[in-house]
Amino acid sequence: MTLLHWHYPTEILVGEHASSQLPATCQHLSVQQPLFVIDPSLTNTNAIKYILSQYQGAGPTAPVFDSFTGNPTGEQVESGIATFLDGGHDGIVAIGGGSSLDIGKAIALVARQQQSLWQFEDIGDNWTKADTSLIAPIIALPTTAGTGSEVGRASVITDTQHQCKRIIFHPKMLPAQVILDPTLTVDLPAHLTAATGLDALSHNLEAYCSPSYHPMAEAIAIEGMRLIKLYLPIAYTDGTNLQARTQMLIASTMGATAFQKGLGAMHALAHTLGARYNLHHGLLNAVLMPYVLCANRHYLHEKMLRLSHYLELEKEGFDGVLDWVLELRKQLHIPHSLSELGVDNQEQEAIAAQSMQDAAASGNPIHLSQEQYQALFNFALDGKLDL
Repeated sequence: MTLLHWHYPTEILVGEHASSQLPATCQHLSVQQPLFVIDPSLTNTNAIKYILSQYQGAGPTAPVFDSFTGNPTGEQVESGIATFLDGGHDGIVAIGGGSSLDIGKAIALVARQQQSLWQFEDIGDNWTKADTSLIAPIIALPTTAGTGSEVGRASVITDTQHQCKRIIFHPKMLPAQVILDPTLTVDLPAHLTAATGLDALSHNLEAYCSPSYHPMAEAIAIEGMRLIKLYLPIAYTDGTNLQARTQMLIASTMGATAFQKGLGAMHALAHTLGARYNLHHGLLNAVLMPYVLCANRHYLHEKMLRLSHYLELEKEGFDGVLDWVLELRKQLHIPHSLSELGVDNQEQEAIAAQSMQDAAASGNPIHLSQEQYQALFNFALDGKLDL
């Protein structure tokens, strides 16, 4: 039998005001001079000011790096590394959405290494080039419920020179402590609650659909989707509902735990389009979701039957799941087509070629050719489901 190598997450603290445990967590990890990597939209919020004030010795002048965008670039990682080294920091506290967590993890990995960022791209055994003793410890506090980067061993960073996203990987990039505090998510606007929530769904769904054998991940994915079905509409309509916010944080973490089983064409296209158009990753996955499901339809009958029963959908099988996805997108006011996001067909061949080569493509239920990716892209561009 082929040997299988499975990894599961790190220590996770869940609950209202769990972020108040940050000082104790830093002390436990022997982090005395953390660099706070914080989403720039959050830097001046009361929640972040409170977190910084709770860190012993930090006060309002705690060292913060927030010079990055929603799709962090290699240049921004280098800027963060300079800040880390200049300040003599010994750990990273990453607070925010996927961009904050991804860039924080990349800084922690690369700052003290002899190699540059792209030398740790997730190709072959590149990760073995790193001196693990030099990787700074990471504490992750997500403020959105979508990417699940807090339990990931990789970062997605945009290579602006080549207009593509690259996955930077090392097992030790996994945060040593995750703090899931729903009070940090209550101010997330409804449209971002929707986009990030459907990003969490995309992770659970693509992991479930992946043909790789990983029954534990598959079980986590199917329960993650059940939580999203129950709680995303509530979080969207009532952002102050702490139960819904908590369950969505958990579902997001479950999705990123499950997708070690694999992702697929949804993420392959989203990575490509995100790098070229600088669009929100979760929103791209939300738009692409039904089109990719249809492209894989004939290989998903048994899985969709099981999923429809588990989710207690009105209609069983593939059609039931597709109808649920379409209705959920409509309920959350997600655009139906890529063209509504400002995407055009000028680079469709390059987009198809790049998507086919994306690391996520290998987890799709079937291998899609460049021509199939181009057709899939055009269906999503025009808003036409290939039924």
